[in-house]
Amino acid sequence: MSDDPTSDVRLLAPAQVGEVLGVSVDEVMALILDGRLRGMRVGSPARWRVDAASVTDYLDDQVEEARRIALWRQSQTASFPELWGSGIVRNGD
Repeated sequence: MSDDPTSDVRLLAPAQVGEVLGVSVDEVMALILDGRLRGMRVGSPARWRVDAASVTDYLDDQVEEARRIALWRQSQTASFPELWGSGIVRNGD
């Protein structure tokens, strides 16, 4: 087994990432430049490649964000009894 930490890195072309995410190559490049995907230029001539693990991380982040938005929307439509319970709190009870 190699001690090289990059030996297990799988690199994808931006077009492949776009296909997985359902977005254009330009949008993939914007995600790379924004730091939301890990990309690097490799080869000669240098071409952009994206770390496949970062695509998985990005998708996981998107799922978590969608979950939080759904919970937030639920809390905005919930009534006080749903959020805080319907019981009355009395001193000494």
